[in-house]
Amino acid sequence: MGALIVVEGLDGAGKRTLSAGLVEAWRAAGFVVSTLAFPRYGTSVHADLGAEALRGRHGDTASSIEAMALLWALDRRDAADGLRKLLADNDIVLLDRYVASNAAYTAARHHEGGSGPAVEWVRELEFERFALPVPDLQLLLRVPVELAARRARSRAASDTGRDRDAYERDSGLQARTGQVYDDLARRQWMSPWRVAGPDADPRQLAAEISNQLHHGRGVTR
Repeated sequence: MGALIVVEGLDGAGKRTLSAGLVEAWRAAGFVVSTLAFPRYGTSVHADLGAEALRGRHGDTASSIEAMALLWALDRRDAADGLRKLLADNDIVLLDRYVASNAAYTAARHHEGGSGPAVEWVRELEFERFALPVPDLQLLLRVPVELAARRARSRAASDTGRDRDAYERDSGLQARTGQVYDDLARRQWMSPWRVAGPDADPRQLAAEISNQLHHGRGVTR
């Protein structure tokens, strides 16, 4: 069974770039690696409904914190069997966002911290009721809110099909979400966490994670 590793962080933090660097380093070291990004836009009806709601469609759906959280959770539930197969067929499965993202944004919308009822509700929903695989390691890419916002604006400007949604435009929400992520990492929520900054070297980080997993659960190459 492969190791499940998750990269978490704010919108515009650079998760995609870091993930690509990690995958390249692991494959060069001989690991068999697969990746998956949540929400699964273009593949999952739940993810697409959530994206549309954040851009003003579907009535007042976006105003309901729990309705939005349920859409993101249902996307992962529908992907669970495929995720388990990836774990069976690979040494490492790297996810761009997972359950902690739902916990962080839901808590932040409620103005709660990482130990509040919103985080517990997401945990019960996704890990207990939906029985999603628990990560072996969660990696928080921590960047200043201003930098993440600037990157999100730049991404939207360069990609006409990727305009910023309501979450990305809300600087207060992004700041609170960053604080919840810090809480989750500090509490080692659901699994071990690591924290990386915007200048992290993917090759060095990949080696450190491999060593950590080797000592923790016997993943070797």
